[in-house]
Amino acid sequence: MTVLSSQNDIRILITETEIAARTTQLARLISDEYKDTKQLVVVGLLRGSFVFIADLVRRIDLPVEVDFMTVSSYGNAMESSRQVRIIQDLMTPIEGRDVLIVEDIVDTGHTLSQVYDILQTREPASLRVCALLNKPSRREIDVVIDWVGFDIPDEFVIGYGIDYAQQGRNLPHIGVVSK
Repeated sequence: MTVLSSQNDIRILITETEIAARTTQLARLISDEYKDTKQLVVVGLLRGSFVFIADLVRRIDLPVEVDFMTVSSYGNAMESSRQVRIIQDLMTPIEGRDVLIVEDIVDTGHTLSQVYDILQTREPASLRVCALLNKPSRREIDVVIDWVGFDIPDEFVIGYGIDYAQQGRNLPHIGVVSK
C-alpha cells in the first residue's frame, strides 16, 4: 500500500536545522532542571518519539537511563481514535526516581494524559514531560507539558520519527501531509 505517492505530497514545516537547534536548547534546560538528580529516567513513547529521544538524550549533560512504552491511538488513520492502548510497558522501575516522559507530538492530550496517570501511580519522585511538537488548538484534555519544542498548527505532520501509516518516519524534517 502506497500512502504517499512522492515527496511532493509533503510541505516542510520545520527544517532539520531548526529541530537540531531546538533539541540542543531543550537538552540544556532539562540538564539544568535535573542537575542534582543522580540518574534521570527518560521514558520515550514509541514509535514516534524514537528519533527525538535519541537526539535529546545525547545532548542531556547528566546520567540518564532510557526506557520505552509503546502506546497507540492512531493506527493508520490521520485522526486519533482517543482509545489509547498500551502495547508495551516499561521494564524499568520508576518508584522514587525522577522521570521525564518524551513525546513526539501532543495533540488532543488523551495519550499523554493516560500515560501520565499510569506512571504517576508508580510513585516517581517527579514526573515531567518534554514534547517535540504541540498542537494546542486540538487539545481536548488539559495536560502540562514542561518543555515544548514547537507549537504547530492543526495540520497532519510526518517526519523525524512521526509517521503516516508507517511511512515518512525517516524524513529529517517535520513536514505537512497534503490531503
